[in-house]
Amino acid sequence: MQCRIGRIAAVVVLGIALTLGGSALPQAQQQAFKVCSDIPWAPFEMVTEGGEFFGFDLDVMRALAVLGGYQIEIQNLAFDSIIPAVQAGTCDIGASGFTITAEREQAVDFSNPYWLSNQAVLVRQDAGFASLDDVFCCGNRIGAQRGTTGAAWVQENLVDQGVDVELVLYETYPLAVLDLVNKRIDAVVQDEPASQQSIRAYPDVLTIVGIVETNEYFGFNVAEGDPNGLLPRINRGMAQLGLQLDLLLTEEGWKVALQITPGSPWDNLVKAYFGADADTVTQAWLACKDGILTAQSYDDIAAFAQCMAAEAGQQ
Repeated sequence: MQCRIGRIAAVVVLGIALTLGGSALPQAQQQAFKVCSDIPWAPFEMVTEGGEFFGFDLDVMRALAVLGGYQIEIQNLAFDSIIPAVQAGTCDIGASGFTITAEREQAVDFSNPYWLSNQAVLVRQDAGFASLDDVFCCGNRIGAQRGTTGAAWVQENLVDQGVDVELVLYETYPLAVLDLVNKRIDAVVQDEPASQQSIRAYPDVLTIVGIVETNEYFGFNVAEGDPNGLLPRINRGMAQLGLQLDLLLTEEGWKVALQITPGSPWDNLVKAYFGADADTVTQAWLACKDGILTAQSYDDIAAFAQCMAAEAGQQ
């Protein structure tokens, strides 16, 4: 943990320096980069019935491309294949709710953090679980997506410690949640924002029995050495959109506080994507999508984000 926070702190310092006046990289309008993401995983990655990709991560990626002076192509790829693809150069950016970990930092380089999450434990309302102790025992089957920090937490903190549970791995979290709804497994360990969306999808069936405080920072990733010079543009763009980072020195070492500027595009996108259910967010995006798909400036991005918040009923 100390190693990870130290790395994040160093990246934040660099990002702040660039934002406050570091020399900008040349912006080539014709540059096009491939963004790889595991879709769907609401609210970070979503897809319309017509096959259009959207979601918090993906619209942020589109906004950052406008501000950074490049174009993007979004590709759907299995989560545990994205980092290898970034390493191989077949993907330029990994954008799929990636937790910044020491192990992953050995394979790719990360942007400044953009989200702080914990793991939620989803269960059925009729299961009778009153606490995490009731779930983490008795041969219960716990689902998680392959290659995620949720799966790693269950493996390292329960299975490897001899706790009487079975870890069931899935290719996607929606498949795990569906098995939970259909009583094939007893719980799902998943990041809290996505778990809240799962509850909105099944409000009479699912609930969160407890939160595992893993304090995970999400970041976008690129190949080691940042060969395309994307990280300064991504970090600078996130600051322009309204995400500010503060370093806090605590008894446990350096920590990062994510501060959102009220009324900023970042603020409005957070309100839209994390304040409404998936159906409402989808309808909002369909009503507002031309604003981001044709955006050419910060003002266009701001208008799109404001439209999203309003259409999602969050203004």
